[in-house]
Amino acid sequence: MPLVNRVRPRLGDVVEITTPRGFAYAQFTHKHDAPPRYGALIRVLPGLFINRPSEFATLVSGPSSFMTFFPLGAACHRGIVKVVANEVVPPHASTFPTFRSSVKVGPGKRGGPWYLWDGTREWRVDSLTDAELRKYPPRGIWNDTLLIERILEGWSHEKDT
Repeated sequence: MPLVNRVRPRLGDVVEITTPRGFAYAQFTHKHDAPPRYGALIRVLPGLFINRPSEFATLVSGPSSFMTFFPLGAACHRGIVKVVANEVVPPHASTFPTFRSSVKVGPGKRGGPWYLWDGTREWRVDSLTDAELRKYPPRGIWNDTLLIERILEGWSHEKDT
């Protein structure tokens, strides 16, 4: 599959992320423009690859490892990631997710109150069950260093409770 020759990402784009252990891939699923602007939401796809796959439809149709906001336009422009394909965002990833955030209560610990955010509105909840903690990804914008670190460690928000 020929490399897509553009640096301005479009919804549905699949980007290639070079890691020390191979290539990882993510899909640009949503752009958040409402203040405060979080920008590009990507879903990181499972697996590391020695060679670029010949097609991405199968990989994109499957589950995500995790979702996060990422400065995708700047990363494409600087050559940190490369647009390699454009695929339809699958139905299971087309709805904007609800994110969680909290107040730190100590080193490595989190506690209430929690804040849930659906891209438009935010609301406070005093506590979240373990199932709810696994359901909602943490809200934040990650740089390429953290993104690659989390990919290599097999991180997922389901484990980050």
